[in-house]
Amino acid sequence: MAKKTAFYDIHKTYNAKIVDFAGFEMPVQYEGIIAEHMAVRNSVGVFDVSHMGEFFVKGKDALAFIQKVTTNDASKLEKGKIQYSAACYEDGGVVDDLLVYCYGDFFMIVVNASNIEKDFAWFEKNKNGFDISLENKSDEYSLLAVQGKNSITTLQKLTDTDLSAMKYYTFTEGKIAGIDAIISRTGYTGEGIGFEIYVSSDKTISEKLWKEIFKAGAEFNIKPIGLGARDTLRLEAGYCLYGNDIDKTTNTIEAGLGWITKPKKGDFNGKPKVDSELAGGSARKLVGFIVNGRLAARHGYEIYDDGRKIGHVTSGSISPCLNKNIGLGYVEKKYSETGTKLKIKVRNDFVESEVVKIPFVGKD
Repeated sequence: MAKKTAFYDIHKTYNAKIVDFAGFEMPVQYEGIIAEHMAVRNSVGVFDVSHMGEFFVKGKDALAFIQKVTTNDASKLEKGKIQYSAACYEDGGVVDDLLVYCYGDFFMIVVNASNIEKDFAWFEKNKNGFDISLENKSDEYSLLAVQGKNSITTLQKLTDTDLSAMKYYTFTEGKIAGIDAIISRTGYTGEGIGFEIYVSSDKTISEKLWKEIFKAGAEFNIKPIGLGARDTLRLEAGYCLYGNDIDKTTNTIEAGLGWITKPKKGDFNGKPKVDSELAGGSARKLVGFIVNGRLAARHGYEIYDDGRKIGHVTSGSISPCLNKNIGLGYVEKKYSETGTKLKIKVRNDFVESEVVKIPFVGKD
């Protein structure tokens, strides 16, 4: 049976379209994906992302463990800072992309909802030899993402924490609407301003948080946002989605995640593959493209050049901001340069597309 977040009854009052996602009954849309997408780009929107997973790593070897199981260099973190990173298998395939929160002497790892059990089992398998404790507290947290240019003004009404002083990828503990919270300057929408708020998963507490945020944001026409718009927003920003753009068959270098992969820090899972990719050059690259025409390129569609298959689409949809069909896909390296023309097989047709720089839509 699918789980429900503490906000489920609220979603029903909005007549949200509910789907089973990662084992949770989640809202995919309320009034419509494009309207919700533009609400975030133009003002402020709220996402229920309570299905995400939270693991805690404590003990004298906590940092050493994080260094072993993730690709980024966590030794650069200070208390209150956050790092985007990835966990990899020994062969370099991606276990998950994730966030590492530094509390000073311990860490919180935030993982994708569909990977909670798999990720925790992988970390458990890798903790031998490390003096640490590893705890899965995913069920103890509700999580709301408040995103868009008016998110800071909305939330500032509810807290004494100076939100304007918080830098991107930092967090603090404080109160929102009188509720104990982890306040994080992060998001998955590509917006220059946005926060993620972690509170107790107690239904009464969670519902109070939602209602107070919507009361504070009423003057900005704040809207609830579903998973559908979350996907189009992240695609416009060029962000990878686990299961589409990255998975156990891909590595961080070919996926364009070399910036979160630090081979000089020492040994970590997947380092031999990373070293090999960097030394020999990746055979393929993840690229962004814009489709010429009205047909959308979807996940799994094949990419061709002169009748020969050269890759495949990993993500694709309409860009509400550009009013064009956009996508991500892996192609042979020689086809990855900006301006390269590609043909994508859409049903029985071949549609023309062009490799472009990502993000498709920049931060304000």
